Amino acid sequence: MSLPAEQTPSGAPAGEAQLRDAAMRDIALNAGGGRAGAFRWDLALVWFMRLVALAWVGKGLIYWAILLGVLPQVALFEGQPLQWQTVVVYFAVIDLVAAVGLWLTSTWGGVIWLLAAMSYFLAAFAAPHAVVSGPIPLAALGSLVVAYFLLSWYASRIEP
Repeated sequence: MSLPAEQTPSGAPAGEAQLRDAAMRDIALNAGGGRAGAFRWDLALVWFMRLVALAWVGKGLIYWAILLGVLPQVALFEGQPLQWQTVVVYFAVIDLVAAVGLWLTSTWGGVIWLLAAMSYFLAAFAAPHAVVSGPIPLAALGSLVVAYFLLSWYASRIEP
């Protein structure tokens, strides 16, 4: 038994089924609530968090390279002062944990990253020999924190 060419197996005309499928596809692709052309702050926040996560993976791996003595231009970890060792171990761990949380775009990832950023500011003043504490890295980190807060605020204002 064959169906007429203009009907689908459910009995609906083929044109209606195609329109329904196209509408469902449009709904799935445009999850922004039908705001064609509107800037998606939530999507910008996700991209920002993922890019910062990649940078923080690199930062954490650099601290692990220092810890393991892989970088030849850095003195051996064991021969450094205890304060310096503490800072290196702390950032080797917290930077990678923050990177994972940011990549997952989870709330705890943002909180851990903000903790790591504020810890970096504190370490720049308390133990400047243990971190890169020039004005440019601190200004860049401050800019990232401000951008995170602004993007989070704009993303939270999106109407459902």
